[in-house]
Amino acid sequence: MIHLNDLNQHYGGTQILWDLNLDIDAGSCTCIMGRNGVGKTTLLKTLMGLLPISSGEIQFNGEALHKRTAEYRAPAGIGYVPQGRDIFPLLTVEENLKLGLPARGDKSKKIPERIFELFPVLADMLHRRGGDLSGGQQQQLAIGRALVINPKVLILDEPNEGIQPNIVRQIGDVILKLNEEDGLTVILIEQKLGFARRVGKEFRLMEKGRIVAADKMDNLNDELIRQYLAV
Repeated sequence: MIHLNDLNQHYGGTQILWDLNLDIDAGSCTCIMGRNGVGKTTLLKTLMGLLPISSGEIQFNGEALHKRTAEYRAPAGIGYVPQGRDIFPLLTVEENLKLGLPARGDKSKKIPERIFELFPVLADMLHRRGGDLSGGQQQQLAIGRALVINPKVLILDEPNEGIQPNIVRQIGDVILKLNEEDGLTVILIEQKLGFARRVGKEFRLMEKGRIVAADKMDNLNDELIRQYLAV
């Protein structure tokens, strides 16, 4: 489904990604993990077209995604929840959710009921401004907004950052439902090992801008954790 081949990326004169290769299969739930500063968020931003690549290829369902603009990702079926959520605080919950509708292939103008099944709190707060929601509620809104486009792939950058534990549990439940019941492909950056093991089917470990280990989540052993994740 997604194939990154020999991807290189620079910030000015500093190289962040180095000949990175990544394969994501349809229907998988993959956790990208690693210590701070290894290039995880940069990887997602290049995948989303928010940062230019220096060289290499990004393939999505056989199409050269790196040759497309960032605006093409949502209509192509890629939903993205960035680190920090980036909701519009002065818009209502309903208005935030409706922003994704133009990217739907069927051009529907109605928010899918599935969003409110997954996040009932959003139905209760439709007319509240996004900035008035708690951090956990804003994260649910950000995920809901990404799901409005009816994506083939959902990409989340640290969805549990700064979120209270009960909402973390709810977000985990939603990811499992989307992946196991709806068959949605999920890619997430996650720092919390327990959460990653709960929802992830596979892992990719990063070190110094490269993927250094890839396997089923059950094979994330103590040696790999010590070498690439322990602080």
